Amino acid sequence: MTALDPSPQPQPQPRPESDAHVVGRRRFLGYVLAAPTLVAAAELGLRPGAEAAVPSPGVAELLDLNDLLTAAARPTANLISVAVHADGTVSFELPRAEVGQGITTSTAMLIAEEMDLPLEKVRVTLANARPELLFNQLTGGSNTTISTYTPIRVAAAIAKGRLLHAAAIELDAAITDLTARAGVITSVLGGQIDYGALAAKAAGVRTEQVSVELKPRSEFEVIGTPRGRIDALAAVTGRKKFAMDLDVPDALPTMVCRPPTINGTVDSVANLAEVRQMPGVTDVAVIYTGVAVRAETFGQCVDGVRALRVSWNAGSAAGKSDESVLRELESAELPLAAPLAETVEGEFTFYFRGNSALEPNCAIADVRTDRAEIWGALKSPIVAQETIAAKLGLPPSAVAVHVVEGGGSFGRKLFFDAALEAAEISQQLGKPVKLMWHRADDCRQGRTHPMSTSRIRVSYAGDTVLGFDQRHTSVSTDFGHGLGEVLTAMAAQLPVGDLGFSETIFQLTQSMPYDFGVTAQLLSEVDKGFNTGSMRNIYSPDVTCARELIVDRLAATTGRDPYRFRRDFLQDDRSRAVLDKVAEVGGWGRAMPANMAQGIAFHAEYHGVSAALVEIDCRPETVNRPIRDAVSGPRVTKAIFAVDVGLAVNPRGLEAQMMGGIMDGIAQVLTSSLHLTDGYFLEASWDNYFYTRQWNTPLDVQVIVMPPTTGEPGGAGELGVAASMSAVACAYGRATGRMPTSFPINHGTLSFEPKPTEPPIPESPTDGLDHAY
Repeated sequence: MTALDPSPQPQPQPRPESDAHVVGRRRFLGYVLAAPTLVAAAELGLRPGAEAAVPSPGVAELLDLNDLLTAAARPTANLISVAVHADGTVSFELPRAEVGQGITTSTAMLIAEEMDLPLEKVRVTLANARPELLFNQLTGGSNTTISTYTPIRVAAAIAKGRLLHAAAIELDAAITDLTARAGVITSVLGGQIDYGALAAKAAGVRTEQVSVELKPRSEFEVIGTPRGRIDALAAVTGRKKFAMDLDVPDALPTMVCRPPTINGTVDSVANLAEVRQMPGVTDVAVIYTGVAVRAETFGQCVDGVRALRVSWNAGSAAGKSDESVLRELESAELPLAAPLAETVEGEFTFYFRGNSALEPNCAIADVRTDRAEIWGALKSPIVAQETIAAKLGLPPSAVAVHVVEGGGSFGRKLFFDAALEAAEISQQLGKPVKLMWHRADDCRQGRTHPMSTSRIRVSYAGDTVLGFDQRHTSVSTDFGHGLGEVLTAMAAQLPVGDLGFSETIFQLTQSMPYDFGVTAQLLSEVDKGFNTGSMRNIYSPDVTCARELIVDRLAATTGRDPYRFRRDFLQDDRSRAVLDKVAEVGGWGRAMPANMAQGIAFHAEYHGVSAALVEIDCRPETVNRPIRDAVSGPRVTKAIFAVDVGLAVNPRGLEAQMMGGIMDGIAQVLTSSLHLTDGYFLEASWDNYFYTRQWNTPLDVQVIVMPPTTGEPGGAGELGVAASMSAVACAYGRATGRMPTSFPINHGTLSFEPKPTEPPIPESPTDGLDHAY
């Protein structure tokens, strides 16, 4: 990306009275930057918040987390730019992290649309940490497409306008006589010239402020059409480069011997010198999280880690178990409001869940005396740069942080602990390192979705719901990444500031879509002894699941159909439309055998609405079927999901996101959790952490992307989890005749033999058959 050159200053332009930055209905201001080739950027500034969409709105209806992140990003929109090159390609450095969600593809689509350019001629890469962007380089809250949608299009439209202007001179034609198509500008008089030939001619000799009109939606040919991912071929052929694929000179494999309990610390090491002499091992050093081993291969690192004899100090969760944490949560629950009439009540427990991606936590660091270079899949690279610089005793400007594409995140890569560790190890050893966590590290010392409880009381009289009261109590969620820069990161870690930060996030993400009278949803958090994080959808899956189960119970208590009951109380047409769609496509109400049932649920957030209908099989022969090296149980046989994000930039990408959300929802209800015993989690890899597997994935999955409604994109990255989780829970309750209250439902049954904590890296399966599924 090219930063705006402060000299010379842009000349003042007349502004309309209504808005200092928007000229007309679809006209925006931006810049052509002084550069050897054509470079353009947008200027947006702040805009008024959205109007309330429902009567008596809660905080999230007036201003949700996505609105906050978008507003925070707008003042630095003029610092991101598109560039046109002599080969006819257009490049853009996206100030976000691509971790599998497809944002490089949707970003390329925005540029291709505004510039009338083939998608394959757009090059989207990831920007290094850029502190001048402030809040504009955080990847989270399903915010990327919302916050970049207009700035990218404005910059692209400005670039196209300059190309047309340059073409008019070259072809001796009026701009109105020119047509741009597929990267070529053609005159009605017969001449034509491609973008590459104009790249230098259209470049700015000084920074100029210009206005531009964006393409109307009626003329879209790329935005809103299903497109394959631009990185798909590289991914399936193994050519895509992740952090561990990078060839950084002299950066050797490195792993860490970690404590047997959560956040334990090194007391002493009995055999450092002995391990240093092991084959391939180059260095061994004590660091703040354990003992680092650097070697020629990762296999030799594993051997070194397993050979270390370390005495450990107790960790931050010493002696704690699921049972003790549950008692702690229950003692911290805020009282519910007094009932107004008849009530329906429920109390729900959600156990710890893993927050690991398929790609292990990893980073590369090369630290010298006066500078450092870091590589990793980082969703908050600015605060990572600032924190790493402080730890190394270097100015932030001396620490280069390169954002690399990552193999999944689900909130995990908002934290940069691997990069921080790698930097410390490299500085201590004086050598570059390629640090990778083991699977056991991810499960036992990595980030988790906090354990929580949710209590609900709904008051009703006849067919009228008078009030809805929910008290959500959770192990503290770590928001130490802040909003992507060091000031909010520090504020989130203050003794009192963290509670205010959590409560703010809670109120900005939780809303009541039903007309349930006086509504109150409050958060209470306890216990900072765990490594937690904003696992996909933050609070919403647990909060919504509890709510939707109570909605089902309320419908049954008042003698109403669950679908009809929801429809009658939903507050807007978009919400009713997605609910109607899944009921129609899924055949709501069809007769099913005993111990099989349908479930339906609704969820809204980040200007998007969603509904799910699932069918579940809880018959004894299904629940008790033999599954090798895994847990058996109910099986979801059908999942219908309808989603309305206002405008889907890439419907195919949105469909994939929702499929992933459905799998998350199934996992969190039926199978996936971490078991806490004596200060550590029993799970040590994917072979005993039961995320949704092939045997409990529905054979019938349909994702319905609704037609555009608002004309602008809403958040999608997290939208698929809460509704699908809730629908599975409701279906399970209807199939068994018992409303589930503890999740996942199999948590009480330990269906695997725990691996030992000593040595910290357990033996891996060797047969390739008995442990494969």
